[in-house]
Amino acid sequence: MTAHPHRTVLRGGTVIDGTGAPRRVADVEIIGDVIGRVGGDIEPRHADHTVDCTGRFVMPGFIDAHAHADGAVFRTDVQLALLRQGVTTVIGGQDGVSYAPGDGTWAGRYFAAINGSHPTYTGGGVGELLRSYDATTPVNVGYLVPAGTVRHEVMGMNAGRADAAQLARMRQLVADGLDHGALGLSTGLDYVPGFFADTAELAALCAPVAEAGGLYVTHMRGGYEANTAAGLREVVAICAAGDAHAGVRGHVSHLHVDASDAERLLAEAAASGADLSFDMYPYTRGCTLLSMAVLPPEYSALDVERAVTRLSDPAERAQLREEWFPSVAHKPSLGPQWPSMIRVAHTPAVGWAWTPGLTLAEIAARRGTSVEDATLDLLVSGRLEVSAVMAVRDERPVENLARLFAHPAHTGGSDGIFVGAVPHPRAWGAFARYLAAYIGRSFTWEAAAVHLAAHTADRFGLHDRGILRIGNAADIAIVDPSTATDAATYDAPRQPARGIDDVFVNGRQVLRGGTLTGVHAGRGLRRSPAPLSRTAGAAHRSRQASPQTSTKGTP
Repeated sequence: MTAHPHRTVLRGGTVIDGTGAPRRVADVEIIGDVIGRVGGDIEPRHADHTVDCTGRFVMPGFIDAHAHADGAVFRTDVQLALLRQGVTTVIGGQDGVSYAPGDGTWAGRYFAAINGSHPTYTGGGVGELLRSYDATTPVNVGYLVPAGTVRHEVMGMNAGRADAAQLARMRQLVADGLDHGALGLSTGLDYVPGFFADTAELAALCAPVAEAGGLYVTHMRGGYEANTAAGLREVVAICAAGDAHAGVRGHVSHLHVDASDAERLLAEAAASGADLSFDMYPYTRGCTLLSMAVLPPEYSALDVERAVTRLSDPAERAQLREEWFPSVAHKPSLGPQWPSMIRVAHTPAVGWAWTPGLTLAEIAARRGTSVEDATLDLLVSGRLEVSAVMAVRDERPVENLARLFAHPAHTGGSDGIFVGAVPHPRAWGAFARYLAAYIGRSFTWEAAAVHLAAHTADRFGLHDRGILRIGNAADIAIVDPSTATDAATYDAPRQPARGIDDVFVNGRQVLRGGTLTGVHAGRGLRRSPAPLSRTAGAAHRSRQASPQTSTKGTP
């Protein structure tokens, strides 16, 4: 038999396949872009590529259920950040705002501090955007139709209720995106214009999602924490409303609430018949647009020029100082210490390049102005393209986070934002931190592969990924369990993770010895139909993902 021209053998590693089954020492054969065999002693042939995996775990490549790499994934530093964590696929189109449908101009401007700009996409819809990721990056990219972008295409920043014609047009845009491979629909109900959409509108947009077997993914309304119960009630209503899409599956983005409350609320949602999952990153601080955190919501709906003009007006600023900023001090998540809890991550303003990494209080002190004026000046100079890392008043302990990571509905997600001089470390470290801090607390290595790969693939309709089995796409991370850890910190957030030095995407080695190979094997991933046996397998993996203990690094 003639050797396949693209045959690779991973030799001597300990396979953790993503099914929840016990680890085993086995070789893995890669033929072309898929897995050929798993198990036994696979003898390499002449000219085969071989990798010695002795002492390391061979795991399915991790899938980031919530990432803002839509435009950043073309950067080599971002590629390295992802692959060094074992992440082979990111899901974009999050929070209801991204480039397609439309030409990407509005979304690129509004989310400039979150998604950045796309280097090539100028229109053509979801299919064209997905094609932009084919063979142009070493990482796969899946995409959700962003409902806010859909609403903006049809209604602009109109805050009113959609009429029948507008709603029909929005539903068609969602259906078109799904037809071109989108994995589902996303909403961002604290961002505009998603903020203006009522529950009935969102439920109507989920009809084509349910018909296609896609997933409804939501940044819930109300800011989480104390408002989580209300947000989840709306999610349940959307997932259950109407015969046209009864049973649409739901997924909550970046859940952050006390573990006891979350467990109770998720149990109530399940009892109501809602099929929900969630992602949650292993940090207590968040990251968002500074304007969203400190300005009245109406400013988000303004054109940038109009917002900057208003924020530059002395009378407007005086009114904000007197009437609005005192309310910021009463936000449950911030409180009176908000100036010292908000640290700038990004601004494009050259004259303010010294501010990332500093809190608003420190910036005001250096300028000799009030915090309110320093904040407004920063936003004006950056034309609202300013992001910030947000501390919270009551940081939950690791044990509290660990309880939710062990929940069978959890999937790994970073909410990684790669824009900024001093971004949140979750973009460079979240998946490595799952391994370093939560193996033995939340799950075993076997269950970690379920949470970080298999369960995510199942939920998002990527049914040929997430499990190391014959015929599946060869997305593989080779992990040293004794050294795998995150290195990124809040002060030095751009430090690549350690312990994952060899990664394959679609059968090609994209990371070797911790260095990018330059091979662009990534693809824009299109939704695939679920095999008939998948549902039972998913249930089995959920049972396997229940809380377990393990000694980190035990072979």
